[in-house]
Amino acid sequence: MKLISLSPTILLQARGFSFSYCSLSLDHKWHDTFAEDARKLKENQELSIGSPLRIQKLIASQSDPLLAKEIFDLASRKPGFRHSYAAFQTLVLKLGRSHHFSLMQSVLSSLKSQQYSISPSLFTRIIQIYGDARMPEKALKTFYTILEFNIKPSPKHLNRILEILVAQRNFIRPAFDLFRSAHKYDVAPNMESYNILMRAFCSNGDLSIAYSLFNQMYKRDIVPDVESYRILMQALCRKSQVNKAVELMEDMFNKGFVPDTLSYTTLLNSLCRKMKLKEAYKLLCRMKVKGCNPDIVHYNTVILGFCRVGRGADACKVLDDMHANGCLPNLVSYQTIVGGLCNQGMHDEAKKYLKVMISKGHFPHRSVVHSLIKGFTNIGRIDDACEVLCEFLRHGKSPHVDSWNEILPRIYEADDGEDLEEILNNIVRVEMNPNTRIVDIGSQLEEYLIKKIKARPRRA
Repeated sequence: MKLISLSPTILLQARGFSFSYCSLSLDHKWHDTFAEDARKLKENQELSIGSPLRIQKLIASQSDPLLAKEIFDLASRKPGFRHSYAAFQTLVLKLGRSHHFSLMQSVLSSLKSQQYSISPSLFTRIIQIYGDARMPEKALKTFYTILEFNIKPSPKHLNRILEILVAQRNFIRPAFDLFRSAHKYDVAPNMESYNILMRAFCSNGDLSIAYSLFNQMYKRDIVPDVESYRILMQALCRKSQVNKAVELMEDMFNKGFVPDTLSYTTLLNSLCRKMKLKEAYKLLCRMKVKGCNPDIVHYNTVILGFCRVGRGADACKVLDDMHANGCLPNLVSYQTIVGGLCNQGMHDEAKKYLKVMISKGHFPHRSVVHSLIKGFTNIGRIDDACEVLCEFLRHGKSPHVDSWNEILPRIYEADDGEDLEEILNNIVRVEMNPNTRIVDIGSQLEEYLIKKIKARPRRA
C-alpha cells in the first residue's frame, strides 16, 4: 500500500472543530474516508485533514456544494494553509453547476486576490455553466471578467459566448456588437465565429447581413468552409431564392470545395419544390462526379419531385439509377413510385413495383394498396384488384376497410356463388371501422378469389 508521509500532528480550534494532520493512505478507501470526515464535520467532531491535495479531494467528494464550501472556508482559516488551484477550480465549478452563482463569484475573487496562475479553461467552463443556465448576460460579463484576470480571451471563449447569446433572439445584436469589438481585446474572430453569426442572422431573416459577413471572411483572409456555404444556401432556399442557391453551389465547385450531403439535400429539395426537376436530376447525376455519392435521401427527394408532377416514368428511371449506383431503394422509394403511378393511372406498372417491393420485404402502407385496388376497380378490372388483395393477404397483412368496401360489392355483383355469400355474411358480422383486421375471414376470401380467378378465362 502506497503511503504519503505528512508533517507531525498540529491542532487548530476553529468554529469548534479540531483539525489534525495525519498520514493518509491512497487506496480504494478514499471515498469512505471522505464520507466519514464529512459526517464528523457535521457533528462537530475532530476532523483529520492532511495536505491541500486531501482537502481538494474532500471538497470534490461532497454532493452538497454548501458543505464543500464550508470545508474550503474552514481549511482556509488554518495558519499557513494554502489551497491548491485544483481545490479552487473544483469548488468554483461545483458551486456554479448548482447555481450558487454569488458564492462562485466570491471564490473566484479569492482566486484573483491570492494571485494564483489561472487556466483559461476555467472560464470556458464558467461560460458553459451560464449558457446551460440560460443566463446570456452573465456569460457576456464573464468575457470581461477574463480581462480582469489579465488573461487574453481566446477565440474559443468568444465563440462559446456568441453561441449562448444568439440562442436567444433578443441577444443577437449584443452578440454582433461583441463580435465587432473583439479586436479591441486582441481576439481575432475565426471562421466559426462568422458561421455562428451568419446562422443567427439567417434564422432571423437578415440575409443581407449574413451575406455581408460571408464576403468579409475573404477580405480578412479567412477561408469559409462547407458549412459557411450551406448556411447561406439553406437561407436562400427558405426564401425561395433557389437560383442564387445554385450559384453558391457553383461557387463552391469553382473554389474546390466538396459540398456535404446536407447541402445537396437542401438544394435538391428546393429545386423539386420549385418544379425545376431537370436541374434537380442533373445535380443528382453530378454528385458522384464531384466526390459525393448520392444516398437514399437524395434519390427519394427527386423521386418524390417527379411523382408530384405526374412524371412517374421519370421517377422509375431514378429508381433504376439507384440500383446502378449501388444504392438500394427502401420502403419510401417504392411507396412513392407505386402511389405516383397510381395517380397517373399507370396501374400495371404500379402493380409490378408493388410485387417487387413485397418480394424485397418492404410491405406498403394500407393506403398505397388501397390506391391500387381502387384504381383497378374503377376501370372494371376486378380480377387485378383481387390479385393485389390476395397478395397482401398472403403475407399476413390486413387491408384497410375501405379496400374491402371497394372490392367486395363488385365481386358480389359479378358472382352469385353461395361460398362468397357465406363469407360476406361473416364479414358483415364483424364491426367495420378503420382499424378492423379481418385476417381469418380474409384468408377464406383469398382462397375463394384465387379459385375464381383461375377458373375465369383470360382476356385476349
